[in-house]
Amino acid sequence: MPRLSVWAVRASFVYLLLGFTIGGVLLLAKGLPLPSAVWRLLPMHVEFLVFGWIVQLALGVAFWIFPRFRYEPRRGNVPAAWTALALLNLGVWLAGIGPVVRAPTVVPLLGRLAEAGAAAAFAVHAWPRVRPAQMCEPPPESRAR
Repeated sequence: MPRLSVWAVRASFVYLLLGFTIGGVLLLAKGLPLPSAVWRLLPMHVEFLVFGWIVQLALGVAFWIFPRFRYEPRRGNVPAAWTALALLNLGVWLAGIGPVVRAPTVVPLLGRLAEAGAAAAFAVHAWPRVRPAQMCEPPPESRAR
């Protein structure tokens, strides 16, 4: 598995653990008399589980599993993929922490912009690796008979 995929999958499981922990605290707040300020963690809980866990896991697996072609031995634009990983994590933290610490509304907005930048950077990385199906098949003479 490529290094970027390893880092993305590991980070996604850290976000899963953090998201489930925050979710557990929110569930405790329903049954125990905890301060109402605990509910400010809800945006962070959603951000960690949706973008931190699911999207980052998908990014890591997609980087690993997208096809490579004979004339293109590298996995696409690797620096763009690393940029996507960095922007995604920056966006998760900005959009997740912003509402918790009551930061100005520009902080979560910057987080969303970083996440959109991550999507664009990953598209730059992956676009050359997307081909029509007939281009992915081996030539007829190399097929087993």
